[in-house]
Amino acid sequence: MKLKLNRVFLEMGVIVLIASVTGMLWNHKMLIGVWSGNLDSFATVSSASQGQDAVPAPAGLMQVRDLYERGAAVLVDARDTLVFSRGHIKGAVVLPVGEFDSRIAALLAKVPLHSTIVVYCNGYGCHDSMAVGKKLMARGYRNVLVFEGGYPEWKDAGLPVEGENDEA
Repeated sequence: MKLKLNRVFLEMGVIVLIASVTGMLWNHKMLIGVWSGNLDSFATVSSASQGQDAVPAPAGLMQVRDLYERGAAVLVDARDTLVFSRGHIKGAVVLPVGEFDSRIAALLAKVPLHSTIVVYCNGYGCHDSMAVGKKLMARGYRNVLVFEGGYPEWKDAGLPVEGENDEA
């Protein structure tokens, strides 16, 4: 019985190993791009679809912090202007989902399409950042990330914030 159980676990391990290696080989270009910070290989916009089917890549706190500290990304706050004024990530640009069409021209004038954009809102329950991220990709931005933890996670980590309730 014990020998049979050991064999089953060994077979399961071999299957998991083969599946993992196959997955890494199949997605090696994407993985290399993500690990190196080159998001072109992860989320690119084809000129035919103009980003209609493109979905921004998710980003965690450590990745966003690294991009922020290196000045390698433009942070975009998808929350409304009043909430933004109460507190936001230091240096972020406000682009509320409800005002996207009226404000996108200003962003396009200042931020080149090849720039890395990190969009955030009120955390995991907020979908505004994904909506703004998709719209940015539809407008031609290729390197768009959504910081799922958003402003609450950033602030809780003690990272730089500014606004009326400035704690930085």
